[in-house]
Amino acid sequence: MIFDATNWTITTDRLKLRLFQESDAPDVARLCNNYNLYKSTLHLPYPYSIEDALGWMAAHQEQFDADRFYELAVTDRESGELYGAVALSNIEKYSNGEVAYWIGEEYWGKGYATEAARAMIDFAFEVKGYHKVFARYFRSNPASGKVMEKLGMKQEGILLEQVKKDDRFEDLVCYGIIK
Repeated sequence: MIFDATNWTITTDRLKLRLFQESDAPDVARLCNNYNLYKSTLHLPYPYSIEDALGWMAAHQEQFDADRFYELAVTDRESGELYGAVALSNIEKYSNGEVAYWIGEEYWGKGYATEAARAMIDFAFEVKGYHKVFARYFRSNPASGKVMEKLGMKQEGILLEQVKKDDRFEDLVCYGIIK
C-alpha cells in the first residue's frame, strides 16, 4: 500500500483508491442499480439513479475534511476503470473505525474487495494509528464474510435480526481486527 497524502490516493498492486468525482456518477449508478448488490448492502437504495450517486458523493468531501469518514473509489490502477467503493470511518475517541465496501457484480470474485479493504486497514493502522478496525455483513451474504476472513479479521458476534430489509430481518455478523 502506497499512500499519497497530496493527491489523497492509495495504490496497491492492482488498484488505485481515490476520492470520487462527479464524472464517476454514471458508473456508480450503473454498478449500484443492481438488485443483487442492493440486497447485500446496508445503505444502498434500489433502484439507484445518477441523482442518488451525486447525492451520495456530495457528502464525501465534507466528511473527509472533517476527518470523520474516508469514502474512496476502487479503480483499476492502470486504466482507471471504476470497480466499486471502500470506506473507513474514524471514531477517534475509541481509536477505531469500520471498514465497508461494495464492488459491482461484474467484478465479483476477482479479489478487488479484499485488496481494497486490506489497503484501508493498512491505512487505518499505519497512517491513522487506529487500534482496531471492524466490519459487518449480512449473514445472507457469506462472500463478504470470506473477504473479512482473508483480511485476518475474526468473528466477534452476530446481531440477530438486527436490520429489516425488504420486509425480512437480517442478521449482522460482526468481525474485527486489532493492530
